[in-house]
Amino acid sequence: MPEERLHLSPRTIATHLHQPFPKLGITTRAALRDALAGPRPPAPSVIDVPEPWRNGKEITMSTEPGARNVVLVHGGFVDGSGWQAVHDLLTQDGYRVAVVQNPTVSLEDDAAVTRRVIDGLDGPVVLVGHSYGGAVITEAGLDDKVAALVYIAAFAPDKGESVNTLLAGFPADAPQPPILPPADGFLFLDRDKFHASFAGDLPAGQAAFMADSQVPWGVDALGGTITEAAWRIKPSWYLVTADDRMIPPAAQRAMSERTSSTVTEVPGSHSIYVSQPAAVATLIRQAASAVAG
Repeated sequence: MPEERLHLSPRTIATHLHQPFPKLGITTRAALRDALAGPRPPAPSVIDVPEPWRNGKEITMSTEPGARNVVLVHGGFVDGSGWQAVHDLLTQDGYRVAVVQNPTVSLEDDAAVTRRVIDGLDGPVVLVGHSYGGAVITEAGLDDKVAALVYIAAFAPDKGESVNTLLAGFPADAPQPPILPPADGFLFLDRDKFHASFAGDLPAGQAAFMADSQVPWGVDALGGTITEAAWRIKPSWYLVTADDRMIPPAAQRAMSERTSSTVTEVPGSHSIYVSQPAAVATLIRQAASAVAG
């Protein structure tokens, strides 16, 4: 902690300008200058983080505000409009929020689209991905501007892995995503099972609209492999959704443990970013405030 300094009134300074101040504990003009300068801010320090983070994943704290830019990346079958409530909560707090409209045709293209959005922002970025968006931020998160990664019920593949790799490892006794056979290289969810699997905590009408407005998810996007995993060198946070029927909670917990993420778990469906935007925004704020701005 910095040494506490004494603040002097103008009257005291005028009275004693040319003599030492033994009664005030100031005996040199250098000490006077220090006193007039006021308290010095503490030097930046490093959080005492869990051991898995110490190899290249240290978080440097600053006396300045944390990262003020947030980039939101949606997953498969949906578009960026689902982030609206999260966007509004964060912008009300003064964050600059950009929503990526990734085409979900290929992982390589989606990562490139995300990087272009990051490039358009000034300063450090908290990069947030939901579902398949987790694979996108894992690939795009190596960008120098990215200060933190936030996974929202998301895939977090390692180098050489794809979403398909992780899907194949889901527990056999867990609910399986009702993905229909590919048509012309694209995937959809079974409309009749969309509410129960993807949006169980949303009103039926809202879930029906999401089912009817699905964005085709390219087969190549699921098969795209990670070149380098950003979570191996960037600090990460993970929101586990305990009632998820798209990515089993057990799989989410395993991925969050492997990435050494700071974990929050809440009851909710795969559409947690729509049904509980406050929980999502809270985790993003935690990540933003933890990293130096």
